Amino acid sequence: MPTANELDAITLDQLRAVPSEKWSLYPDAIGAFVAEMDFGTAPAVTRALHDAADTGQLGYLPGPSVARMQQAYAEFAERRFGWRVDPERVRPVPDVLSAFEAVVRHLTPDGSPVILPTPAYMPFAPLLEHLGRKVLAVPMSREGGRYVHDLDAIGAAFEAGGRLLVLVNPHNPTGRVFERSELEALAAVVARHGGRVFADEIHAPLVLAGRHVPYASVSATTAAHAVTATSASKAWNVPGLKAAQVVLTDDVAADVWARTGEWTEHLTSTVGVLAHTAAYDDGEPWLADILDYVDGNGRLLADHLAEHLPTVVHTPPEGTYLAWLDVSAYGLDRPGAWLREHAGVALTDGRLCGAAGEGHVRLTLATPRPILREILTRVTEALGGLPSAGQ
Repeated sequence: MPTANELDAITLDQLRAVPSEKWSLYPDAIGAFVAEMDFGTAPAVTRALHDAADTGQLGYLPGPSVARMQQAYAEFAERRFGWRVDPERVRPVPDVLSAFEAVVRHLTPDGSPVILPTPAYMPFAPLLEHLGRKVLAVPMSREGGRYVHDLDAIGAAFEAGGRLLVLVNPHNPTGRVFERSELEALAAVVARHGGRVFADEIHAPLVLAGRHVPYASVSATTAAHAVTATSASKAWNVPGLKAAQVVLTDDVAADVWARTGEWTEHLTSTVGVLAHTAAYDDGEPWLADILDYVDGNGRLLADHLAEHLPTVVHTPPEGTYLAWLDVSAYGLDRPGAWLREHAGVALTDGRLCGAAGEGHVRLTLATPRPILREILTRVTEALGGLPSAGQ
């Protein structure tokens, strides 16, 4: 398992030497915008990938490999979340967005709007627009510094014609991990309006304290109106392997998927499924060390902001490895672009997450601690030359 010293020793030169979007799109900046980790992956996953190549498991996805993945995920979900799922209801998909597209196309009325709490994961809104769907953006509220769903506004969005609610938990970009009571209250609104929920739980293994509660596990009601999409791609850092899972707890959704899901499943990578199986079966010890390291990075960030940038509003993430920073006090129109130019740090501009994200940036914390320190030094020096509303 990786030690903190080993993770600290990873250098910028090493990261830039490996072709990746995170480290090649902005070659003159430190990449902190893509939700990828800089720590490789678990040894169990690496062994599975080598074994796949060595034994020639590079063809179309075979049934026995799917069955092993289904069982691995079902056992992982029960072990980690206390959630019992029927392995047969765990279906392979290439990624969460593919599952989302299939759900929108086949499980919602043609042309019906989709309800999207904001700030939101960046691709959701443009994908919906591509599908010809109106986006009913519902800004999240703040309570005690934490982002929460505006239940009245979500109810109004259902009344305005929305049929599907997008629930991202743990939440990207804010890092919230929603509590059972919050999910129960949300479910009551959905049930009252006869709606459905697309539960994006791709960050579920990345909870820093406490335990993730799968939305579909909350009650028979949530199981009957939710489709859950998840993946090992974030927790074990393998998004390029193009594999994920959709969990069909609802009989109606399962029947529809049986008729319409074949081509979505067909796009799933064989090697990706094998890697996911290994991650779910044997990858948790590695993940535990990574979570501990990321949590330490989060504490470093919080301490640095408190000392050097007190006007930057930040609530430490409860899950994910993403930090959501409110830099609106500095009056920057596009803070992501400004910091890339003036600090040499590439962050995600909050405007890409919807109007509710204006004045914010998203920072990926899953990077070696010396690199995080360099990021914070550069950002502090750049912002230090600007007046802020708090000064």
